[in-house]
Amino acid sequence: FVAAMNQKSAEIGMSNSRFVDATGLHHGNVSTAEDLAKLTDAAHHYAVIREYTTSDYFRIESEGKRRRHALAFVNSNRLLKSRQWEIGLSKTGYISEAGRCLVMQAIIGDKPMIIILLDSWGKLSRIGDANRIKRWIEADAMHVRG
Repeated sequence: FVAAMNQKSAEIGMSNSRFVDATGLHHGNVSTAEDLAKLTDAAHHYAVIREYTTSDYFRIESEGKRRRHALAFVNSNRLLKSRQWEIGLSKTGYISEAGRCLVMQAIIGDKPMIIILLDSWGKLSRIGDANRIKRWIEADAMHVRG
């Protein structure tokens, strides 16, 4: 699986990235903001990825030999609940080497945009930073039109 991840990343032009495990939690996984923007753009073309990355909650059930297993997932991107955002894809993440991160595709000012935030300072700062970026883009668009 990891080999397929590295092959796909090369195919979409992620020349500064490499993956050593599939979880995203290993410090050997490395990338850049530019490469993550390419990944976000490529992932946005898949409906199932858009659906699961923009759902605030979902549950998966599986049946084992002796009993059913259920896993619940809660999306930590609080912007998904905001009516002010039109988010097409979203992924938060954290490891100590990269800090708190957010990659997101959203419509801002009637245009699709990709936002990549790496190593945000506090737990909520990536959300605040995304809101500030959105306000700056919208204010600039109004200034240009006005």
